[in-house]
Amino acid sequence: MTGTHYFVTIALLYLTSTLVHASDPSPLQDFCVAVNNSTDFVNGKFCKNPELATADDFFFSGLLTPRNTSNPLGSNVTAVNVVQIPGLNTLGISGARIDFAPYGLNPPHTHPRATEILVVLEGSLYVGFVTSNPENNLFTKVLYPGDVFVFPVGLIHFQLNVGNTSAVAIAGLSSQNPGVITIANAVFGSNPKISTDVLTKAFQIDQKVVDYLQAQFWWNNNN
Repeated sequence: MTGTHYFVTIALLYLTSTLVHASDPSPLQDFCVAVNNSTDFVNGKFCKNPELATADDFFFSGLLTPRNTSNPLGSNVTAVNVVQIPGLNTLGISGARIDFAPYGLNPPHTHPRATEILVVLEGSLYVGFVTSNPENNLFTKVLYPGDVFVFPVGLIHFQLNVGNTSAVAIAGLSSQNPGVITIANAVFGSNPKISTDVLTKAFQIDQKVVDYLQAQFWWNNNN
């Protein structure tokens, strides 16, 4: 893939993702550059004086750089949200680069505040999402470079590299701070631990299995 095609793909992805209805409140001014070092808490971010804004507030460099996937999951998610680009505050959009080692996995997770649109740049990915109760229907597809797939807001979804080479994807998300809940980490790696009485009944498994799962180190592949 040439550099030109790479950046055209990214540009198209971000333009497309702006068409998704944002889950964040609409801005009331041209922009509201976030103040990330405030000690006060609001639903979102405080704004800096717009007269003090600079081009760097709307800029992020390095998305072209491959990330380290030497971890148990074989994947690495590089977030580009309001923390990395303060100018995204109130704009209802963010992005991410996802690197996959051969057969690497971005495990089942949800974004509680955002729909995700994913485009594959390199490799082949088996992707899917599961609908809500009671149907719990599974929608899956194998994606190749240039293919696009959408994960509706809040639904559990995943991506698995099914090739023996590295894979790369870029995601656009309809929130400045989409959040991520990795299912295994949340259920078996919570702090403090969820009662084994709850988990044995919920998953219909033996307590020894719950004890084993809760004793594991649940890797966080989001950076």
